[in-house]
Amino acid sequence: MQYRPLGRTGIDVSLYCLGSMTWGTQNSEAEGHAQIDMALDAGINFIDTAEMYPTTPLSAETQGRTEAVIGSWVGKTGRRDDVVIATKVVGDGYSRIRDGGPISPASITVAVEDSLRRLQTDYIDLYQLHWPNRGSYHFRKWPIFDAGGQDRGTPDDIAATLEALDALVKAGKIRAIGLSNESAWGTAQFLKIAEANGWPRVASIQNEYSLLCRHYDLDLAELTHHEDVGLLAFSPLAAGMLTGKYLDGAIPDGSRASINDGLGGRLTPRAEAPVRAYIALARAHGLDPVELALAFCAQRPFMTSVIFGATTMAQLSVALGAAELTLSQEVLDGITAIYTEHPVPL
Repeated sequence: MQYRPLGRTGIDVSLYCLGSMTWGTQNSEAEGHAQIDMALDAGINFIDTAEMYPTTPLSAETQGRTEAVIGSWVGKTGRRDDVVIATKVVGDGYSRIRDGGPISPASITVAVEDSLRRLQTDYIDLYQLHWPNRGSYHFRKWPIFDAGGQDRGTPDDIAATLEALDALVKAGKIRAIGLSNESAWGTAQFLKIAEANGWPRVASIQNEYSLLCRHYDLDLAELTHHEDVGLLAFSPLAAGMLTGKYLDGAIPDGSRASINDGLGGRLTPRAEAPVRAYIALARAHGLDPVELALAFCAQRPFMTSVIFGATTMAQLSVALGAAELTLSQEVLDGITAIYTEHPVPL
């Protein structure tokens, strides 16, 4: 297993990160614990979660269960120092938590205490803002930018958030901070305002990235390369689409698409052709499509960690196999050819 620096924090994280958003609904507590043990045995030291998880399905009744699964593992094993735990606070508009209010100093303070309690820990290694209060183009929300829909006072909102996070870092409750579902402009604002005030520097940005979703290759890749803000890629299998299990309209029982209709707008006819092409490329080179998708992400020059999840131990085993794989130039050339034909399928 390779390890990468988490920004400029001095924390090293594994190139692959264990995602957890099915724990508490699709996966039981015991299954979550087994996944953690298997991942750590393979060299993974990084677990990602969020206060709103599990997501399959999202509900007020299940919110927080995933953190509790991780916390019970910590309590049972006493291995807190063996893992880097990342979690997130929800952004504006998610009505199931704190009545849908925005990220604010007050909401962060409450959310951190709740997460610490559920995680059974005194500190969170990486605390992330799940999405910006002003909204973003992520989650397939088009058009990309509505000039009339954002308040020009947004930097004041960012400053208030950073000041609250600074207090939590100084209190020892957070080690580092990160963004999620952010844009190049937003990331640059966080960096600029933090530097001007001596507040915590953004260490990472957790955005969607896969063979089917490569918006990050543009301005964000340049910004975060020069600023040492590493990408934590979520949905590297495009919510399971790159396994091929949804081809020809199939919706397997117990799959994410059987619970989340349309996979958040991903499951469209436009994506069918590139999925078939990537699966054919993998098989032509003796690879599992999962290995192709994960290894591609891991080899991107701006990648800090690739977040993957599994609902079965067999799926987890296949994903862990990608950690030992380096794609050949011939395979990478094949990916480039497919991407040229299908640059924005999601």
